Amino acid sequence: MAPHVPTAPRTDSWLNLTMLRLLVGTADHGSLSASARAAGIAQSNASRSLRTLERRLGYTLLHRSTRGSTLTPEGVLTTVWARETLEAVDRLAAGVDALAHRGKEELTIGSSMTIAEHLLPGWIGAFRTRRPGVATRLQVMNSAQAIEAVAGGDVALGFVETPDLPSGLQHVTVFTDELVVVAGPGHAWSRLDGPLEPAELAVTALVEREEGSGTRAFLDRLVDGHRPAPLVELNSNSAICQAVVEGIGPAVLSRLAVAGYLRAGLLVEVPTRGRQLGRSLQAVWRDRLPDGGAAADFVEVARGAGRGGGVSRSSQSS
Repeated sequence: MAPHVPTAPRTDSWLNLTMLRLLVGTADHGSLSASARAAGIAQSNASRSLRTLERRLGYTLLHRSTRGSTLTPEGVLTTVWARETLEAVDRLAAGVDALAHRGKEELTIGSSMTIAEHLLPGWIGAFRTRRPGVATRLQVMNSAQAIEAVAGGDVALGFVETPDLPSGLQHVTVFTDELVVVAGPGHAWSRLDGPLEPAELAVTALVEREEGSGTRAFLDRLVDGHRPAPLVELNSNSAICQAVVEGIGPAVLSRLAVAGYLRAGLLVEVPTRGRQLGRSLQAVWRDRLPDGGAAADFVEVARGAGRGGGVSRSSQSS
């Protein structure tokens, strides 16, 4: 008779979403205490929850000190997986909600990865408070795909990072973003005596998003001439950050995407000389948005107005 081999307890018998949200929140907000505040959980309960998670996983997720808690390298990688899990859960919740409210008015949105990950959740929450009778359906894609979806009528609104906007679509700036050059602590760029020269950035192969992403399009326009092929192409900001942490090479990403890694000391921001890496994130749509309509209201929420009325007529033209 074969000997009995003990098996580890099933993950779903002890893991809960609150643990994962606290872990991801630590990366996003820079500390466990800030994560707990954002989640509305007492600091002591949050600490106990993540210590339980560490015991179950068998490794340390956080460096704890008198100055606060930051992610370990293992914690950063676990956060990437946890974020993917939570995104899947949120997609499940949104899908279930859509199925349960078939009679509701629906607003379809296509969004680039950075906007969907860091900005849209807050916008959707504010919009649902303002228009509870309207269900939102989100499709996450790169900027080129979002523009194609708007042009083809598959979504009512698109939110994109690319500066390459077709003349046939209407658009308005909803957020001013900043791109930053980041490198791992062991990379030569992390030890420069002065700012990085634009010429060196232009000729250096980077870890980048796939073709069609807004960040990549911005860099192509920023740097005159042909840039070298990427060291590696990845389809998520988190994957790029982890690749840079592992020393594969430097990257240029939205500050929204790298803020937690910079606070944790896992990435180093590399100052650049000359042109600033600021960019405008855009809402795009076809035709004219009816005043007071769901799409117009969502654009106003995204722009931070949120005080009634539709998109101004000056914003209706490109």
